[in-house]
Amino acid sequence: MQLFAAPRACSFGAHVVIRELDLPVDVTLVTLNDAASALHAVNPQGRVPALRLDDGTVLTENSAILPFLADLVPGTSLFAPPGSVERAQIQSWIAYIATELHAGSMRPFNRPHLFSADAAAHDGIRAASLGRLKAALLPLETRLAWHGFLVGNRFTIADAYFGNFAGLARVLGGELAEFEALNAYSQHYEARASVQAARAFEAERVPV
Repeated sequence: MQLFAAPRACSFGAHVVIRELDLPVDVTLVTLNDAASALHAVNPQGRVPALRLDDGTVLTENSAILPFLADLVPGTSLFAPPGSVERAQIQSWIAYIATELHAGSMRPFNRPHLFSADAAAHDGIRAASLGRLKAALLPLETRLAWHGFLVGNRFTIADAYFGNFAGLARVLGGELAEFEALNAYSQHYEARASVQAARAFEAERVPV
């Protein structure tokens, strides 16, 4: 199998899961927003993550790839048994992060040009999306203020996914200073061996 990922992108969660479970998956770094990127031969939408299986089948979207990877190791603590409440809770957080946090808040903040061709409107879009971002982070902050992880008392695929976004607390500095639990969570996330290995790999490789 082969995971197509991009440095500092939302594909990082899948990369972390691969290292947490020591899966035999090759990780290939690609460039985004580049028509010449090798990614387009795998996913015509030009988005990561994309997971190419040994039979050539391609899976896309974190909500599909993260559970698929975890299920390759039955009984792993990173997920939960089919039909269990914990499994539904893990998948619920993944869906929330993908929609409310990533697509609903971060995308307009990072790419205001996708929402208006008028450059004069971009600052206003960013300001509005920052408010949406804080609102989206609030349920996560509330959860993490009382628990070390998103579900149960252990690191799961939901944490592998969210941890990369938790770094926003450092990137935006004072804008997210009130999110103390988020800041602490991010520090613990970055200290994990799987995260450090994935960070080092992505820093050393040149995307194709």
